[in-house]
Amino acid sequence: MTTSPRTAPALNADERTMLEGWLDYHRQTLAMKCAGLTDAQLRTASVPPSELSLMGLVRHMAEVERSWFRRVLVGDGAEPIYYSDEDRDGEFHLSEQDTWAEAHAAWQAEIEVARRYAAGFALDELSRGRSRFTDERFSLRWIYTHMIEEYARHNGHADLVRERIDGATGE
Repeated sequence: MTTSPRTAPALNADERTMLEGWLDYHRQTLAMKCAGLTDAQLRTASVPPSELSLMGLVRHMAEVERSWFRRVLVGDGAEPIYYSDEDRDGEFHLSEQDTWAEAHAAWQAEIEVARRYAAGFALDELSRGRSRFTDERFSLRWIYTHMIEEYARHNGHADLVRERIDGATGE
């Protein structure tokens, strides 16, 4: 597996720096899991009948970033990128036309928007929007913690998918 540089989270920092550090670390870990593979390999599903693939995970995380930071945190009503009411798992339904370049660009664009929006909020400040699952508002602290959990869980999936593709293992 080709390794991409990852920045280890600070060992002694204030809470916000620590949360942002761990979130970036997990974002970088997912990118590392995808490094050095062809589009076809990135579209390769784990094991039938699952459609879980590395490209699907990246597209999913683009949707998750968009949902929590755009729709929930600032309430901007951004439409989904890959899924729809008719296809709730659209980010995982890949075709030969889906490319790493597009998926990666969409994901990175959502990360940049997330950083920009989060910079305008205090950790305890409540979101302006709400998730599609509840009418509750969320603190930025909660969103950061949830995003770290979301990436950590999916990085575990990415480990297994990557190992199946080319035998590469590691952090």
